[in-house]
Amino acid sequence: MNVIIIGGGIAGLATAALLAHEGQNVTLVEGRAELGGRAGSWEQDGFRFDTGPSWYLMPEVFERFFELLGTTAAAELDLAPLTPAYRVYAEPTGDGPGERVDVVSGRASVRALFEQREPGSGDRLEAYLDSAGEAYDLAVSRFLYDSYATTAGLRDREVLRRLPQLAPLLTTSLSRHIERRFSDPLLQQILGYPAVFLGGSPYGVPSLYHLMSHLDLSQGVLYPAGGLIEVIHAIERLARAAGVTIRTGVPARRITTVGRRATGVELESGETIDADLVVSTADLHHTETALLPPDLQTYPQRWWDKRTPSPGALLVLLGVDGELPELAHHTLLFTREWSEGFDAIFGDDPRIPDPASLYVCTPSVTDPTVAPAGSSNVFMLVPIPADPTIGRGGVDGDGDPRVEEAADRAIAQLAQWAGIPDLAARIRVRRTIAPGDFAHDLHAWRGNSLGLAHTLGQSAMFRPKNASRRVAGLYYAGASALPGIGLPMCLISAELAVERIHRDAPASVR
Repeated sequence: MNVIIIGGGIAGLATAALLAHEGQNVTLVEGRAELGGRAGSWEQDGFRFDTGPSWYLMPEVFERFFELLGTTAAAELDLAPLTPAYRVYAEPTGDGPGERVDVVSGRASVRALFEQREPGSGDRLEAYLDSAGEAYDLAVSRFLYDSYATTAGLRDREVLRRLPQLAPLLTTSLSRHIERRFSDPLLQQILGYPAVFLGGSPYGVPSLYHLMSHLDLSQGVLYPAGGLIEVIHAIERLARAAGVTIRTGVPARRITTVGRRATGVELESGETIDADLVVSTADLHHTETALLPPDLQTYPQRWWDKRTPSPGALLVLLGVDGELPELAHHTLLFTREWSEGFDAIFGDDPRIPDPASLYVCTPSVTDPTVAPAGSSNVFMLVPIPADPTIGRGGVDGDGDPRVEEAADRAIAQLAQWAGIPDLAARIRVRRTIAPGDFAHDLHAWRGNSLGLAHTLGQSAMFRPKNASRRVAGLYYAGASALPGIGLPMCLISAELAVERIHRDAPASVR
């Protein structure tokens, strides 16, 4: 069976590897010169930056994927736990640095932190993490690997048994769930910030997603030496070893069809590649509204008009002279006006928050290969509205003015809050990436940085499925399809697409 995969991000590479491992003839086409999609990489003057995901969470999902291809995560990646898992700076009350808190994974360490800040909260934290672990186990065993091609999963006895506990978690926001249990603002933020990983706000995602705290607080955070791009390299190696033909720099123009069946892909060059099946892992909005005619779109523009994207992102990549002991591998800066910041991103009057709650990754703290000796690699992420009109970034300050001004503010904020007054003067390399870049380079809908937000109406059975309803032989994987956002979820999405292919295809072509 001949299969065409559109898109060379993690979902495309994973889908290609799985199908080729089964013996299918697979060709992957990627419009850009490099693979990785959102999980890309950029180098300059000896500094190497991941340009997307930087947290290695849900390790069992990676392990399962590698095992499907006859290997292990340990064989493919050099993984190390991070201690602390991350550092937090609170907004300062004066001109000096903010309060600093290190979060060390593990029940005993996290309980001690909570008790120190909010005496008597330890037992409530234990109950919270117990619930988070149970919800996570249920999600992995019952929901994340369900393609919802049938309703069997929803009628599962274990799901029905837990329905009385699940219902409140689906109808209460994460922020409300946390505020009922903890009063310390910084602890509330530590429990609420994972909503951003889901492309949302703790005020907008259901409290079922408190399960995310099981990952960073109970399980711990790992780092693959060389950065998250090494995950992409590993899957690329496995795909090529399985026989996948990978072509880069060949954008897709349209998915070809005969009647209502996919027959291949026409490239921008005019070349047509025929296939029995097509799997698009490109941005789902782009796939539906640009690569298919209106009468074959399962999710036309009017569908997207009623949906919520993840936030946009301003990424600031900095190569800095000297070491930065003030920063951990992962560092979070939390504003006092927490809810106002999310309102600026998701509210009726979208704007770049000022100050913003920032995420900072400094992998050179852990990995000497990502920066020249004695230097630091700094990746900053400023959550902002999903709006490509904010502009595009650039190198050495040559991005659009609004983007560079926001980057300057973020650098100054980090310098003050973390107590690095000479940070700006020590910058040797600088690049910004903004919503205009996500829209232009990745065809990201509205310039969003992650995919469809995980609101209740855009999760589980309500999320776009992994097969077209209008075109036979057309399948989807990636961040906006089931099950959702993030590298591990995209690996699961690849499995779900392959599962749907098995369900739909005649035995003779399996």
